[in-house]
Amino acid sequence: MQAIAITDNEFAQFQRFIFDAAGITMADAKKALVTGRLGKRLAFHGLQSFGEYFKLLKSGLHPAEVQMAVDLLTTNETYFFREPKHFEFLRSQALKERSRPQPFRVWSAASSSGEEAYSMAMVLADCMQTTPWEILGTDISTRVIDGARKALYSMERGRHIPTEYLKRFCRKGVGPYDGQLLVERSLRSHVSFRQVNLNAALPELGQFDIVFLRNVMIYFNNDTKREVVARVIATLKPGGYFCVGHSESLNDITQAVKMVAPAVYRKEA
Repeated sequence: MQAIAITDNEFAQFQRFIFDAAGITMADAKKALVTGRLGKRLAFHGLQSFGEYFKLLKSGLHPAEVQMAVDLLTTNETYFFREPKHFEFLRSQALKERSRPQPFRVWSAASSSGEEAYSMAMVLADCMQTTPWEILGTDISTRVIDGARKALYSMERGRHIPTEYLKRFCRKGVGPYDGQLLVERSLRSHVSFRQVNLNAALPELGQFDIVFLRNVMIYFNNDTKREVVARVIATLKPGGYFCVGHSESLNDITQAVKMVAPAVYRKEA
């Protein structure tokens, strides 16, 4: 069956759709991505054009399909211990706080399939001793959140996990799970996941000592960046830290935090 082509007008409709839903500015070069990711949904519904599929999404009759389209159009590339300097920073802060009675809380604000949140958990489990700690992972995509809760990954995806952590915190799959690893239950008990759209008013999440929001703002325009960053900073405790991707900067976005290390900002105490 020949793939259905997308017209410029139809592509513009989906650019607006994902901007309204997730605040993501999708470049014109992403036309092939839209065609590839949504083409199967046209076939599933027996539709002959992307325009027909867009009308289905906008009809208000298929909210689950709208979420499906958002899931397919949001980019979810991640891996364990990506940008390791931030995990070294997390470790240094955790060591400073490991004698306090209050829980140490960290938010992986664009957690995708969960590797970032579980990387955080390995670091905290290694150094928090008796201090209680918890990690929240959120993403706009319900599909990747469901996968994150399973904590089951291919061994290939675990290649960046330090060997000591791999032995301590992961279980090697056998039988039907050969070639996979499972994050240990005791570690998973400290990590929760929920679907959150950063481009809308946030639900009650509590206050955090550290927030990671990395390699996401490159998809936002400046107005959206300012709105998202303001929401996230409001969840930071005084003196808390905000980590962004090393290709990102908050310098022209907000004055509410100050850079203290590459891609690490601190909220005033």
